Amino acid sequence: MNPLLQQLQPYPFERLRALFAPITPNPAFRGISLGIGEPKHPTPPWLKDHLLDGFSALAAYPPTAGDLSLRQACSDWLKKRYDLDLNAATQILPVNGSREALFAIVQTVVDPLGHLSANVKTPNAKPYVVCPNPFYQIYEGAAILAGAQPYYVPSLEDKNFAMDWQSVPADVWAQTQLLFVCSPGNPTGAVVPLSEWKTLFDLSEKYGFVIASDECYSEIYFRPEPPIGALEAAKALGRADFKNLIAFTSLSKRSNMPGLRSGFVAGDSEIIKQFLLYRTYHGSAMSGMIQHASIAAWADEAHVIENRLKYQKKFAAVTPILESVLDVALPDAGFYLWAKVPGANDEEYALELLRQYNVTVLPGSYLAREVAAHNPGRGRIRMALVAETDECLEAAHRIVEFTKHLLK
Repeated sequence: MNPLLQQLQPYPFERLRALFAPITPNPAFRGISLGIGEPKHPTPPWLKDHLLDGFSALAAYPPTAGDLSLRQACSDWLKKRYDLDLNAATQILPVNGSREALFAIVQTVVDPLGHLSANVKTPNAKPYVVCPNPFYQIYEGAAILAGAQPYYVPSLEDKNFAMDWQSVPADVWAQTQLLFVCSPGNPTGAVVPLSEWKTLFDLSEKYGFVIASDECYSEIYFRPEPPIGALEAAKALGRADFKNLIAFTSLSKRSNMPGLRSGFVAGDSEIIKQFLLYRTYHGSAMSGMIQHASIAAWADEAHVIENRLKYQKKFAAVTPILESVLDVALPDAGFYLWAKVPGANDEEYALELLRQYNVTVLPGSYLAREVAAHNPGRGRIRMALVAETDECLEAAHRIVEFTKHLLK
């Protein structure tokens, strides 16, 4: 067996199941889960017709590059959303949801012998994949299985959870082959501003690493202006060739279609070319039936606007309730609340909340790694406000009641 598999850490929800296994939730309350970031708003019903219209495509093997009509639909969406002009044939590639693509891009980019960067001081040193901390665990697992070592960059609580890129030593950047950015961030909801993108682009140019921008939450936001995307930032900064830059997005959160497993990557044509080669061998072609439905989903914004409005109303109703007992604030974007709880033990808080009030939240320490004796998720919980508003409000009132008892 691949010995690198033994280096993988348990997934957060595996740890959560183990934490909760010894207890019985209070049966006086119906169970409400704010633990998993799985959209619960209804999938647009018209998607069914488009799926059925594409049924005949199941009779043929789909090309890994996807049908040009789908890539053009993705390009058209990028034009509407970011005013970008990308070549559908060379700069866009359909993927089976952003999760598998985030994993696969690391296997495509990383040279485990460390020979990619001209600035490498020790040619055979293990390369770095830099990622935020807290983070989406796929980044870490992908790095390990590619033969790289993850390097965790902490978030700064006093600066709206921006990543502390200045803390990364020059010798780490010199051994870095890929950098993950998540904007809007999971779990913090923080959006990377243009000035921060400039810093990252300058570092990429200096050290030669690839930037992978995870933007799956980009269409759920609470500020007047939509979050800036990596490709949009590159264009604004005069880097429209998108060298060493690739962005990931999907229909899962935007359109409440997590089961469709449909997204796309866009950016540097040379990376796209190599990514296509990898995926051809990996067998990652999207079903023609799914492609047909995806074209319709990317072309329609009405359901996205409606979905975003539901989140905006929900967060406006729930956040003030929780603010009365928790250190929490409305995020820039995404559908999580990243709250500091009384005391430093986020596991104990989540355990007792489930035991006493049958509400599930995710301990923040499960989404981060301890570096220099500090875990930036410790003492926090992530709440996914993905259910309908009434259910989230009920959960919020239970959390308030539970926390008030803790504070007595």
